[in-house]
Amino acid sequence: MSRKVTYPHMGEYAIAFRGLAELLGAEVVEPPGITRATLESGSRHSPEFVCLPFKYNLGNFIEALERGANVIVQAGGGCRFGYYAEVQEQILRDLGYEFEFVTLTGDWTVAGYATSLKRIQPSSTYATLLRAFGVAWARAKAIEAVEDFVRKNVGFETERGAMRRIVARMLRDLSAAMSRRDVSVVRDRALEELAHVELDKPKRPLRVGVVGELYVVMEPHSNHHIERRLAEQGVEVHRFVTLTGLIEHGIKGRRHVRRMVDLASPWLNYHVGADGTESVALTWRMLQEGFDGVVHLKPFGCMPEVSAMSALQRIAREHGFPVLFASYDSQTAETGIVTRVEAYCDMLRARKEGRLGA
Repeated sequence: MSRKVTYPHMGEYAIAFRGLAELLGAEVVEPPGITRATLESGSRHSPEFVCLPFKYNLGNFIEALERGANVIVQAGGGCRFGYYAEVQEQILRDLGYEFEFVTLTGDWTVAGYATSLKRIQPSSTYATLLRAFGVAWARAKAIEAVEDFVRKNVGFETERGAMRRIVARMLRDLSAAMSRRDVSVVRDRALEELAHVELDKPKRPLRVGVVGELYVVMEPHSNHHIERRLAEQGVEVHRFVTLTGLIEHGIKGRRHVRRMVDLASPWLNYHVGADGTESVALTWRMLQEGFDGVVHLKPFGCMPEVSAMSALQRIAREHGFPVLFASYDSQTAETGIVTRVEAYCDMLRARKEGRLGA
């Protein structure tokens, strides 16, 4: 039986993983784009109080299995995310699906990654795996470079939609780029085209950072496209959580954790788990670098980010630094998020123009 591989959506990173699976010789069954139906399907079969990313992932898997997938690839992490695979696998088997479940990043080492990635297509050689991973990594880096430029500048383009068209073309070309050289050509061309988009950008625009739980930060549908909403308000948006960064941090292990705890001092003395320590460390750094504010995103009930919130609230209170907290569950309405973002940006502008006390 041929191996038909699927995986959960998370932003545009499916393009990177698709290249990895295809170069390993596997057939890819990508789940359809995330919709409300995806979340409803995942929620229907999930434990009631499990966090939102679990429900989105499960919905992705159900939709892909219905399309014929028979190999599911999932990752793991430093909170409940580390238990997703086992629970999701049991739920799907109880629903009657037949498949193989491959869990990545089990031990967060280079050897561990190689071993788990090879399970996607066991017949592949390590040489093939190295090449495939190199192309996937280059694709992910290209996506991150282009998205970083867009986040910081799309709110100031004079022709609305110009950057969106360039990115759409870049993503199509990236899907066909099967070598690191080809990926570099696609990335450089997109960045050059983006650099020539006419902007009406003030010398000192509002700068807002986005921190929080990795999935809700990186999957636009799950956060109701909050980065785009901020940009539409004339904000230069900065986001530091990326897929390649998470992998690098995982390999560094305790060294990265110690660095984050040091950066988060004096607000945290211990690692609070997953991305929570990083949320505090980055917020504290952005305050010192003169940012205008921070938006903190988390799924409802995410314990590491709940633990981080008390430190973030102290930073906001003691330094007059505006932090917008947004918590998401399966019932969170997009209209409410849009209204809060608009009010938050109005407040930031008033502060910057001296119409509101610090």
